[in-house]
Order: sequence, then C-alpha cells, then structure tokens
Amino acid sequence: MSALAPTLQLFFTERLAKQRQASPRTVVSYRDTFRLLLRFVHRRTGTPPAALDWNDLDAAVISAFLDHLEVDRHNTARSRNTRRAALRSLFRYASLRHPEHAQLIAQVLAIPQKRFDKTIVSFLSPDEVTALLAAPDASRWEGRRDRAVMLLAVQTGLRLAELIGLTCGDVELGAGANVRCTGKGRKQRCVPLTSSTAAALRVWLRERAGQRDEPLFPTRTGRRLSDDAVERRVALHKAVAAQHCPSLGAKKLTPHVLRHTSAMSLLHAGVDVAVIALWLGHADTRSTMPYLHADLAIKERALARTAPISSTPGRYRPPDTLLAFLEGL
Repeated sequence: MSALAPTLQLFFTERLAKQRQASPRTVVSYRDTFRLLLRFVHRRTGTPPAALDWNDLDAAVISAFLDHLEVDRHNTARSRNTRRAALRSLFRYASLRHPEHAQLIAQVLAIPQKRFDKTIVSFLSPDEVTALLAAPDASRWEGRRDRAVMLLAVQTGLRLAELIGLTCGDVELGAGANVRCTGKGRKQRCVPLTSSTAAALRVWLRERAGQRDEPLFPTRTGRRLSDDAVERRVALHKAVAAQHCPSLGAKKLTPHVLRHTSAMSLLHAGVDVAVIALWLGHADTRSTMPYLHADLAIKERALARTAPISSTPGRYRPPDTLLAFLEGL
C-alpha cells in the first residue's frame, strides 16, 4: 500500500469524522469525488488505486481530471468547483503529513476555481405547478407518493437532501402543522404547512403507515429514495405535464427548481427577503438575492415609480397579441 492510501483513509476516519464531524452528505460527496479521481487515474496509468502515490496526483493530473468532469461527464462548472473543493481539503490535510511533497501539494492547491456565468434562477408559474402536480397517476402507489413529494417541495422549498431525509416523525399535522428538517450546516428548521399540503400529507401518512423513524417517502422495498430516483420521477412527470402545459417542455425541470418556485411564490406574496432566507435555510440573505433578480414584477413596479411625472405610467405594450409575438422575435 502506498503513502496515498493510508492518508486518504485517515482523511475520512480522522479529519472528516472526528475532527470536523462532517455530515453524512459531505462524506458521501467527498467519497464520490475521490472515487471518480482514482478511477480516472487508473484508466490513464493502469496503476491500481491502492498502489497510487502522491507523485501520481500532480497538478497536471488533477487539472486533467477536472476537465474530464466537464468534457466527458458533462458536469457544470459549479459541480467541477465542488469536486475541486473536496480535493483541496485532502491536499491541505496531506500538507501536514507529507512535507516532502510540499511543492506538488502547493501546485495542486494553486489550481484556480472555474468561473461561470450566473444565470437567472428558473421557476414554475402557478399553471405549470398545477399541471405538474396533476401528472402523477393517482391510481398507483408511486404516483400518490410522487405527488406528495412534489407538493411538499413546492410549498416548503426544502432541498432535495432534506426532502428524502424526512422521516414520518418529522411531520406534525396537528394545530400549527409543520415539517422539521436538518439542512446545511446542521441547522434545524421548522417550516409551516398550508392546509392543502397538510391534508395531502395526512392522507399519505395514513397510506404509508410507517413508524416515526422510517422514511417519509420510501421506495417499494421501504428504503429511502435516492437523489437520482427523485430526479428521474420529476423528469417523468414533467414529460406528462408538458402535454397539457406546453411551456413546461422548454424548461429544464429538476427538484431544485421546485425549491426556486417556492421562494418565488413567497416573494410574489410580498414576504420579506429576510423571512424567505429563514424559510429556505439560507445562512445569509445574499443567497436569497438571486430571486429578486429573477422577479420581473418587482422591476416593473420600480420602473413605474421612477417614470417622469409628465409621462404615461408603465411600458409600451403592443395592442395586438400577434404584434406582440412579432415584436418579441
């Protein structure tokens, strides 16, 4: 076994588990990063992962791996930067244990973060939400489960990891119905439920008939749903809903878009940004600001307030729908 293998093992058992007390989600993310890296290097060099040494992971190899994530695996720049952060954490830990590789480690740590364009957040309109929630087949157990999952996501704005991590005991349907979850940074929060969402969850819990510590949204075999499973189910229901709501067909719909939709619903209802940040579990209101940029209605109201007194309020709008279509091309 090389010097790399024991250090990598200690990184997980000592650094992450004991010193940092990293969350299970962080451990899984780091594990997947190193698994991808070791397989990538093995394919390039033919050296088994257990026999790799630090010299096999120089800056050129790490850069090639990060490029491989984007080019071959079609990961976004954000995903690339997440993998890079995991690698930096390992190499910083290795710098204390392997000073003989200080130059190599410094070169890897100097690899810059990939810059990317910040696009406007995508969200669903009320009609699109209605079509999506109507898409699951209510005659099937999976359809009733999927509708409950998507309804809860749209109303509460829970992250995907928070959704699939819920247990039956995390839902309170008495007076002041709410759902409790543990989000990023081990921050626990409580999100209130509307009467319609509470009613849907009450029906689902009765059918689910699970113990308090069992997953709220399980598979047929009782296991917790995976991220990929939820993403596939949402994509499936989007395809069905797009037949009745064509605007859905042009949108890339993921479970995180349902979280964006919840935030935009709160914003349109006039809820303060600080309250939305608490609702979504944001550590800082700066994380909530992209929703302001995506809300054209707020900009329209600002434009109306800044118009000269002598001018007609509002913006020019074509008098005919066909003219509006042509001018929008």
